[in-house]
Amino acid sequence: MRTFAHGEFLIKLNTLTVTGIFKANNPSNNFFLLLYGLAIKLYLFLQPPGAQLHPSDAPLFSSMVLWLQKLFPQGTLIFSLLAFILIFIQAMLLNKAVNDQRMLSKLNYLPAMAYLLITSLFPEWYAFSSALVANTFLIWVWARLCTMHNNPHAKSGIFNIGLAIGLASFFYYPAIIFTILFIAGIAITRAFRLNEWLIGLIGILTPFYFFGAWLFLSGQWEMYRLPIVLFTVPVFIQSAWDWAALILIALTLMLGFYFVQHHFRRQVVQTRKSWQLLTLYLVVAALVPFVNAKNSFGSWILMAVPISVFAAAAFFYPERKWFATIIHWGMVAIIVAVAYFVS
Repeated sequence: MRTFAHGEFLIKLNTLTVTGIFKANNPSNNFFLLLYGLAIKLYLFLQPPGAQLHPSDAPLFSSMVLWLQKLFPQGTLIFSLLAFILIFIQAMLLNKAVNDQRMLSKLNYLPAMAYLLITSLFPEWYAFSSALVANTFLIWVWARLCTMHNNPHAKSGIFNIGLAIGLASFFYYPAIIFTILFIAGIAITRAFRLNEWLIGLIGILTPFYFFGAWLFLSGQWEMYRLPIVLFTVPVFIQSAWDWAALILIALTLMLGFYFVQHHFRRQVVQTRKSWQLLTLYLVVAALVPFVNAKNSFGSWILMAVPISVFAAAAFFYPERKWFATIIHWGMVAIIVAVAYFVS
């Protein structure tokens, strides 16, 4: 009787933890996620970082920032609000994609929680930036690629995927490297059909075609300069707290990867392909800082998407629930320290 009571107490205690709450598939978690995001990103509103333009920012993002700066000349808070809205939408999109593909054994809200948590660890990751905007398109691209195996309207879907990559690159130039994810994703999910590959490439080129037509018709063709592609070695100059955050992320990623591999053979073929696409997403995102004119840690935010899903597996699978709790609160402690005591 005492053992049963002790076990029941541990179960109740786990459901009261943050990871325990979001491990449940409860519709009220949508509201709790909003409160959770506001709590861990409060500093974003207390000290608004604003928005700064960089060489890797594409025309759509540059124009949007300049327009907002004219509309709100003293309002850096608008950029914080937009950054939070984008991050929250991305978290929900990512969570829906993971649940739709049954990538974890039960439906839950841990991917969204992990994304909100991980993007709060570094100031460059929760500021309004072109890479953050591009993340919205790239999450959608990955989610659509995961559904290509049984899509009755494959050609239109493939064109839309290519179009999304092209649009993402008009906010953030290096996003064009995700063409690699498109090519590999179609190869993994569908039998080779040359016309489908060409349709996808046409989708990628469509925004460039209309942009070129606009430059020609507006008489700016000769004045426009193509973006410079630089192959550089990214420099990481951060504080000891940021190194601690990186180490904690790496440990969580490795733990999540271990559990994914452990349960890999028990999953259906389509779910395995989704995990393969996510791993490829991580590899492609890791290449972006090496072809980036902006030598800033903000370009690494593209990796936050796949890392968050693996982190969700690290929070979901361990039998010792205290381990997930320690990782979570360790990250929260770093967020608080960097935001309120180090900055």
